[in-house]
Amino acid sequence: MRKLVYYVAVSIDGRIAGPGGEFDFYPFGDDGQAAAYSSWMNSRYPETVPTVARDVFGLTDTPNASFDAVVMGRGAYGPALDEGITSPYAHLRQYVVSSTLASDIDPAVTVVAEDPVGFVRTLKREEGKDIWLCGGGRLAGELLHEIDELLIKSYPVVAGAGIPAFDGVFDPTVFEVAERTAFGNGVTLTRFVRG
Repeated sequence: MRKLVYYVAVSIDGRIAGPGGEFDFYPFGDDGQAAAYSSWMNSRYPETVPTVARDVFGLTDTPNASFDAVVMGRGAYGPALDEGITSPYAHLRQYVVSSTLASDIDPAVTVVAEDPVGFVRTLKREEGKDIWLCGGGRLAGELLHEIDELLIKSYPVVAGAGIPAFDGVFDPTVFEVAERTAFGNGVTLTRFVRG
């Protein structure tokens, strides 16, 4: 069965974005540190780079390594939509969980208006690579029991306020550390698996 993997950037205080959806506050280090970090991440998870940026990073024809589908909430989809991009990950099957978006926003995007848990369970039974849950916090909270792995990029910054990585009911759920990689810019990538 395919896995649902929550791959997301998080501040020290557990925020995935600022109060207005900001995500440009994450520090990348100096030019050399940023390049080394991006190169490492892009070599392992090239499909997580938005289609519009794949040329810039030399990933235009790079095949998907881990994921062939992305699930996101309306807030995670919003930044691309604000830029007029209705298909931010054209190299993946794209699903946006929203009760407010028009179902015909883009032929390459499927809008899931209800029951994201049931929808994800159906996706997981299909053949293919794993499914990337890219945000947001409310959707992650709703899908907590369907998440098989976490790929958490922890950045050395405190946001102070904003969107939590998980926004749901109190429900302690144990995951185990499977591997951890530290980068020169202070970022750590930790892969957690369900305990």
